[in-house]
Amino acid sequence: MSKIKVSIVGGAGYTAGELLRILIHHSQVKITSVFSTSNAGNPVIKVHDDLLGETDLVFTDKTDPNSDVVFLCLGHGKSREFLENNLYSENTKIIDLSNDFRLHPHHTFQKRNFVYGLPELQREKIKSAKNIANPGCFATAIQLALLPLAQKDQLNHDIHIHAVTGSTGAGQSLSATTHFTWRNNNASFYKEFTHQHEAEISQSIHQLGNNSHGLYFLPMRGDFARGILAGVYLKSDLLVEEAKSMYKEYYKNHPFTMVSDTPIALKQVVNTNKCLLEIQKHKDILLITSVIDNLTKGASGQAVQNMNLLFRFKETEGLQLKPVAF
Repeated sequence: MSKIKVSIVGGAGYTAGELLRILIHHSQVKITSVFSTSNAGNPVIKVHDDLLGETDLVFTDKTDPNSDVVFLCLGHGKSREFLENNLYSENTKIIDLSNDFRLHPHHTFQKRNFVYGLPELQREKIKSAKNIANPGCFATAIQLALLPLAQKDQLNHDIHIHAVTGSTGAGQSLSATTHFTWRNNNASFYKEFTHQHEAEISQSIHQLGNNSHGLYFLPMRGDFARGILAGVYLKSDLLVEEAKSMYKEYYKNHPFTMVSDTPIALKQVVNTNKCLLEIQKHKDILLITSVIDNLTKGASGQAVQNMNLLFRFKETEGLQLKPVAF
């Protein structure tokens, strides 16, 4: 079987770097184009220097319109603009990592329809899709904490979320709250109750059931580079063992999401495509803790997982990655 031709647009950023690290070792892939106007002509290793000795790819300012799949690793609001100015074959599948096509009614572009790419929610739709809107990082961690409850109509009270993310979640461009001297030994809330990923979470919950209760999300900046830890809690009549059984049943056929019977921590998932969940009950409050790597399961790893589903590869192909652990 011949390898599929893969293009990456926005090749100098964090998510593109993660895609390159995964895809150069993917057995079914040949990377034919890494697009970056600011780095055209430079070796990829000039930006992603950890790939020294692993690739001789060079950045280009020309697209490959006949790629089998193109990953758009552009800033939010930039993917739609890019597609307006760059044509691809109708046979080219597009996986967009921005938020441009995630929400209805903005899931269409010209003749393309983008399917929301959370495999644990709609794996079969993804398999038959041509274009994927890859979920956001916070949205991924939080939705995976809520999907089993939503499916069983167990979201009967307001949902509260307190989640912390690493600095890479803000992208590569320097800002006042991303440089080392501000972030180190520091912590802060941001976009309190107004984060853009709330809409994604609500959209998926409503897809599974008619939940009319409030969702209150406090995002937090952490003083580390990678990972998301989310505590999701709500009132519930479920016993803790009932909840654990429900979650294990929901995720039993999903290779990257699993329920832990012991306390979980970020380092178990950093550099992997895993999501680990832990469930506790405190009086009448059900607490679901969720941990992911924001750049892998929260972005590029999930994008490759979606690619594997689109092309009917093994879902885990290229994604059996080693956790940091220490």
